[in-house]
Amino acid sequence: MKYQFTDEEIHDQKLKVFSENPELELIAPCKISEGILRLTSTEKDKYSEIYRKHQTPISFFIPASGSGSRMFQFLYDFLDEPNDENRSQVERFLNSISDFAFFKQIPSEMQTVLQNQSISFEEIVAYLLDQDGLNFGHLPKGLIPFHNNETDILNPFQEQVIHGTELGNTELSFHFTIQLAYENEIQHAIQSIKTSKTTFSEQSIETNSIAFKEDGEVCLNSENEIISRPSGHGALLSHLNQIEKEIVFIKNIDNVQHPKNSTEASYSWQVLGGVLLKFKEDASKVFLNPTKESLIELNDNYQLFSNSQIEKCKTSEEIRTLLNRPTRVCGMVKNIGQPGGGPFWINDNGIVSKQIVEKSQISNNVEQNKILIQSTHFNPVLIAASPFSLEGKKLELNEFCDDKKYFIVHKKHHGQKIRFIELPGLWNGGMANWNTIFVEVPNATFSPVKTVLDLLDEAHVD
Repeated sequence: MKYQFTDEEIHDQKLKVFSENPELELIAPCKISEGILRLTSTEKDKYSEIYRKHQTPISFFIPASGSGSRMFQFLYDFLDEPNDENRSQVERFLNSISDFAFFKQIPSEMQTVLQNQSISFEEIVAYLLDQDGLNFGHLPKGLIPFHNNETDILNPFQEQVIHGTELGNTELSFHFTIQLAYENEIQHAIQSIKTSKTTFSEQSIETNSIAFKEDGEVCLNSENEIISRPSGHGALLSHLNQIEKEIVFIKNIDNVQHPKNSTEASYSWQVLGGVLLKFKEDASKVFLNPTKESLIELNDNYQLFSNSQIEKCKTSEEIRTLLNRPTRVCGMVKNIGQPGGGPFWINDNGIVSKQIVEKSQISNNVEQNKILIQSTHFNPVLIAASPFSLEGKKLELNEFCDDKKYFIVHKKHHGQKIRFIELPGLWNGGMANWNTIFVEVPNATFSPVKTVLDLLDEAHVD
C-alpha cells in the first residue's frame, strides 16, 4: 500500500527540492595532528587491550539492503552498448570465472559450459543474473557468495558475523537493515555459520522522498499516485536510534576481506573501540569537574573541537553540554582515489567543527576545490559509536542531526527529469552534532566489493 503524503509534507519537500543545493564551507582538510590521530604501535596495543578487557555489550549496525545487480552492471552495459571499457571487464570476468566463490555452487556440467563459453554470452548473463539461474541480478548483495574458506562458501552476511565474533566480546549482536522479503534466506545463511543475536529492519516507505517534475508538479504514476524514492542512508538514523547498546560498530555490508586476510581489520576495530571507551572515561572526568583547562587538555589528546567551539564555552554548563553528546570514533584511510566522504573542518555560522563531507556538498568554486584536493584521507565507514551520554543515558539521535544538510538529487523516471531530496547522510549531516574523533587506520581495512571484479583483488584472494 502506498504511503499517503500530507499536503504539508508535499509543500515542505517542494520548498527544499527547488531551493539551492545546501553547501558547506570548507575551512581546511583534517590531516594528521590536525584533526586526525595517528597512533603508534604501542598506543594501538594499549587501546586494543582496553577494548578486549571491557565487557560492554556491543552491537554491529550494518546497512545491507543494496541489490547485487550493481556488481554485474558492466555485463548489462556490454549487452546494451559495448565499448572498450566494458569489453575489457567482460573478458576479465569470463576468463576468471572459475576463481569466484560462487562458481563452486554451479553444477559441474554448467561449470564446463561456462569455462568453455559454449553457450552465447546472452545465455551466460541470463544464467548468472535471472531468476531461472543463480538470480544474482535480484538478490541482495549480501547473499552473493564472496569467498571460499576451505570447505565453506561464504556470503557477506555470514562473514560479517564471523568477523564480528572474532573481536572477542562476550555479548555481541548484529543489526542489519535489509529488504525484508529476503529475511528468511538471510537468517538461514547466518544460522548455518554461527548462532548470534541478529535483528533486522527495513527502511520505511514513510521516509521516502516525493519526486517532482522540473516544472514543480508532483510526479504521478499511471494510477495517479505520488511517485516517491528512498531518501538515502540518512533515513537509517531512526534505525540506529533503536539500538540500545552503549557501543555500536557501524560498517557497510560489502566491506569484508577474505577470512585469511581479515586480521588487520579485526585489530583495527579493537583499536577504534578502545579509543571510544578511553575517551568516554576521560571525558566523564571533565564532565564531573568541568574547567576550561581540563577541556583543552582533553582536546589536545583527541583533537575533537576547534578553537571556536572551545572559546564558546564560558560556563561549566556549556562545557558539559558540549561533551554530553553521542560520540563516534571514525577510522580514516589514506586517500588513494576511492570515492567517499572526506574529513574536513567546516564553518557553520561562525563555528568551526569537524565533519565528514561528501563532494556533492561542496561548492564548485576554485577556492573550495583547492581545499578539497588537499585532503589526505577519506571515510571508509569504520565507525565505533556510542549513542549514550556521559551520564549513561540513551540519547535521542535525531536531536544531534543537522536537518539543513540534505541533498538534492536529479534523476530520470521513464525518460522524464525528476528531482527529490535525500535526508542528511547518516555519517554526514545525520551525525553533524556528535563528538567526533578521527583515527588513521590501515588501507587494508577497506576492501569494498562494488563490482564482482573486486573479488579478484588481493584482499579477497585465498
